[in-house]
Amino acid sequence: MRILFWGTPAFAVPSLRALDDEGFEIVGVVTQPDRPAGRGRRLRPSPVKEVALDAGFEILTPDLPRTDDFVDRIRALKPDISVVVAYGHILKPFVLDVPRLGSINVHASLLPELRGAAPINWAIARGHEKTGITIMRMAEGMDAGAIIHQVEEPILPDETAGDLTLRLSEVGAAALVEALALMSVGQAVEVEQDHERATFAPKIDRETAHIDWARPARRIANLVRAMDPAPGAWSPLDGSTLKLFRPSIWSETELADAPFHLPATNGGSPVRAEGAKPGTVVAADSSIGVLVRAGDGAVAFAEVQPQGKKRMRAADWINGRGVEVGAELG
Repeated sequence: MRILFWGTPAFAVPSLRALDDEGFEIVGVVTQPDRPAGRGRRLRPSPVKEVALDAGFEILTPDLPRTDDFVDRIRALKPDISVVVAYGHILKPFVLDVPRLGSINVHASLLPELRGAAPINWAIARGHEKTGITIMRMAEGMDAGAIIHQVEEPILPDETAGDLTLRLSEVGAAALVEALALMSVGQAVEVEQDHERATFAPKIDRETAHIDWARPARRIANLVRAMDPAPGAWSPLDGSTLKLFRPSIWSETELADAPFHLPATNGGSPVRAEGAKPGTVVAADSSIGVLVRAGDGAVAFAEVQPQGKKRMRAADWINGRGVEVGAELG
């Protein structure tokens, strides 16, 4: 089977390698153009392009994958099928239809749940206990094509988006090979999605990662895990931005039982931790980390990243007098 592979980030690399290892003929690799990266803003190839270069595959890097010249180029490769894994552009129907068997996609959710650009992040942020991989037929409409194959995976309690992305990239590679094997012998059954059950996972932006301390502790912890490693859940502190990582939840009971008090102000009595307003640092200890009051309970953070600095252990930040009990996060 002659495959035209489309992909850009590291998530797509295991799928490309699996196809090569299984002996599929990869007639070309379409990926995003080189982008500026790092402090020097030097052009850097995508992870998929780096692998394709090492393997000697023909590489195409169009700015827009729909011009006449580009379509002529991929048609000349005579692919049997296009395999799309996190490529980064919505492909037009006339592009999807170039291969004789059409185009299929590796999507990191159990469709019809979590259609869109960031299914892994939103699965964690919304507190899902499971997710998975869907191999689907690509058609007009975002992630709305028929399902060819699905693999379910649990979301582990402390798993971050980075952890889950790495795991699902390998699951997706195996699922893709299985789906193509079924297709090659005519045993693949394509099932239309129940569109009424569809949910959506829009692109993550900076505001998505802004922590609302009035929310319950579990929702805050889920958001922090969902934004790790990028863009990083954040909160204002003293006119700068603080990113927070590796959360653990304190229940309302645990907080009430802990011997934490906030410093007295204006000659008043010290305030117990459970009486603090959301966003208040109620403990800053090398063994606990930074403990912040939430809408209910609190969330402790084991790692932080102050603005302009590298990610570090919360204990090191605390020991360097980076934060004091009673500080308020916005």
